Amino acid sequence: MLTREFLENQEETILAPYAMTSKQSRGRAFPEDEHPYRTPFQRDRDRVIHTTAFRRLEYKTQVFIITEGDYYRTRLTHTIEVAQIGRTIARALRANEDLTEAICLAHDLGHGPFGHSGEEALHRLMKDHGGFDHNHQGLRIIQQLERRYPDFDGLNLTWEVREGMLKHESEYDKGDAFDFEPELRGTLEAQIVNLADEIAYTTADLDDGLRSGMITPPQLAREVELWNDITAELGIDDGRLDLSEMDRHRIIRRLVGHEVTSVVNATAAALAENNIQSVDDVRRMPHNLVGHDPAFAPKNRALKTFLYKNLYRHWRVMRMSNKAQRLITELFNAFIDDPMMLPFETQAKLETEDRYRVVCDYIAGMTDRYAIKEHERLFNPTASV
Repeated sequence: MLTREFLENQEETILAPYAMTSKQSRGRAFPEDEHPYRTPFQRDRDRVIHTTAFRRLEYKTQVFIITEGDYYRTRLTHTIEVAQIGRTIARALRANEDLTEAICLAHDLGHGPFGHSGEEALHRLMKDHGGFDHNHQGLRIIQQLERRYPDFDGLNLTWEVREGMLKHESEYDKGDAFDFEPELRGTLEAQIVNLADEIAYTTADLDDGLRSGMITPPQLAREVELWNDITAELGIDDGRLDLSEMDRHRIIRRLVGHEVTSVVNATAAALAENNIQSVDDVRRMPHNLVGHDPAFAPKNRALKTFLYKNLYRHWRVMRMSNKAQRLITELFNAFIDDPMMLPFETQAKLETEDRYRVVCDYIAGMTDRYAIKEHERLFNPTASV
């Protein structure tokens, strides 16, 4: 039997000096007995997976609203892809895979229905009441809203996982870590999650965009050097409009490989160049260490620019976005105007919490499917309530 003590000793032996080991953890807000054969970060990973919020990701939008089809990524499948990529990068760099995976699995728990469109709507509606940010909402979920233990609210995750959730960022979302040492960088594991997330959504959105027909191989061949590099490597005619399903899989798989290799090589070089010898060295750097190879970064940037212009701003996606924002706005205003329409267990929270935050929590917890049904129940006179 592999005991927790054995696993923690293995971390000390196998992981790099700049990796966050279980023994270095600052622990939990509420003391608990250690598990006999799981490390603290392994327990955190498992606790996240068993939450209601994690299961709801199955029916929350990544790019395409659930009603658009069964084969597009959802927020849950995206999260699983992020975790797989994150573990691969962490293993190659001798970072802590379990901490990386726990942050990966938790990083999108705070997303509401309809993806970033839903987040924008909730932030606008809450602008005079504390705003809405999915990183902060994720922390709120794991510290307060998920109630599974008699002695405390939330999941009582380790400090490092909570910090990683708040310091999760991309070029579109900048983290605000407030009381988690915002003047310092996140652990290397937290930084790995940033890039794993970017790789996962860039490659998956390209795949789903091709599947949907909103973007085509000839468009990519004209504008994206990285696409041409990969199709040339694979011997695929990148100008064909009717790209086969098999060739699409081959291209996406090769793209993921290039992206991950770029991050691993560039990060290894940065660690060596900056003589990083400890977790503190990582934290005190003026910039993140995990990133793309300088030669690869411009090609990756061109691909992301292409997706923004041709997929995320596609008229069909914009219609989905606008419908989603209208739906959430109407739900929010209806519940604010008459909180008695909220379920009893949600109404009970009004005794101790601000009405706007209670309504925001309720809507943010909805799946796309539930939000659509709730809207129908409120606004369709013939629908059952």
